[in-house]
Amino acid sequence: MSITRVISTCCLVTFGIVLSSCSIMRGLCADGLDGPGIFSFERHVHDTIPNGDQVFQFKMAESRADWIDTLHFFNDPPHCINQTFPEAMANKSDTQGIMIIHDDNIVYEMYRGDFTADRLATIFSVSKSITSLLCGIALDEGYIESIDDPVTKYLPELKGKDPRWERLTIRYLLGMFSGLDFDDEYEFNIKELKTVNAIARLNYGHNLVKQIRGLKFRSEPGTKFHYESMTTAILGVIIERATGRRYADYLSEKVWKPLQMESVALINIDSRKHDVAHAFGGITCTLKDLAKIGRLYLNNGMWEGKRIVSEDWIHLTTDYDPASNYHYSWYDVRFESFKTGQHPGFYAIGIYNQVLYVNPYNKLIMVRIGKDNIGWATIPAVFEQLSDVWQ
Repeated sequence: MSITRVISTCCLVTFGIVLSSCSIMRGLCADGLDGPGIFSFERHVHDTIPNGDQVFQFKMAESRADWIDTLHFFNDPPHCINQTFPEAMANKSDTQGIMIIHDDNIVYEMYRGDFTADRLATIFSVSKSITSLLCGIALDEGYIESIDDPVTKYLPELKGKDPRWERLTIRYLLGMFSGLDFDDEYEFNIKELKTVNAIARLNYGHNLVKQIRGLKFRSEPGTKFHYESMTTAILGVIIERATGRRYADYLSEKVWKPLQMESVALINIDSRKHDVAHAFGGITCTLKDLAKIGRLYLNNGMWEGKRIVSEDWIHLTTDYDPASNYHYSWYDVRFESFKTGQHPGFYAIGIYNQVLYVNPYNKLIMVRIGKDNIGWATIPAVFEQLSDVWQ
């Protein structure tokens, strides 16, 4: 569909509702028909997440784990495609960078083109897992009294709009059980124009809180899992309201500086006027620094002898829950259909398969940044297979 046709279609009266074309047009101007990419942050308004003066660097292993390139990986039947690790990572999937860290040593790296471990890239929904971390820290510090607090405690303007707002808790936001009538629909079509307009407003709108105030429910909170980004957007607002801090400032103070990140990070915001963070998918950082989030979880919330987040929160996040595949904004491989090892890991993932995989038992952290993932390989599945045969 041409840009001209898309823009003209946005002005149609659909389902009896006049839809604003502003957000979709802003999205088209910023990112084109293909939507946001890992370097789109350059065209979006954002806040800076400063790092500190002290820097932690992973050591380079004495010898590269070249044996990884000789391994063969398989997807689930019926196809059972046999590919080497480089093929699984690069063939048709447009992988830009991979880093594998074992016991604080970088044992394997692979990069394409001009991408490096130090280049900033947007990690999309991996941001949700970092927002979950910030929520745990705010809970530890008493800014959030309980994850069973209702949303209306922090967004009182929602009281009286629908009684279900009073029953929507932070716990339900963390687990994607909000019951909100919202979908992450990125493929443009006329039938889904209302839905596409809503996700465009979330990504390109100038007033996120106003959009939240206009939300409706499709089901009772806590009754049905439905993955969508608005729930984490609301969680981000709660963190900002509870702490009285901008998301970027709180993340810098509690994570980026204590974890001795090597580079500043960025986070998209709705506008300079309102300055509400895109906590659902707007973080941009380096591959190296993303790996440090994995190191924090691998070490049960400790960093170089200092407690960053409570061990209880780490266990809430990473302990296996057979009833949910999305636990406190992280995924557990045991819930997935692919084969898991004796000591399974957990992971965060964003569109185009930005992946942060952690396996505490094997002391492994694996990170992948990519522009696309159109091959058979599901990146977390390959990382889990690799972890299972780690030497």
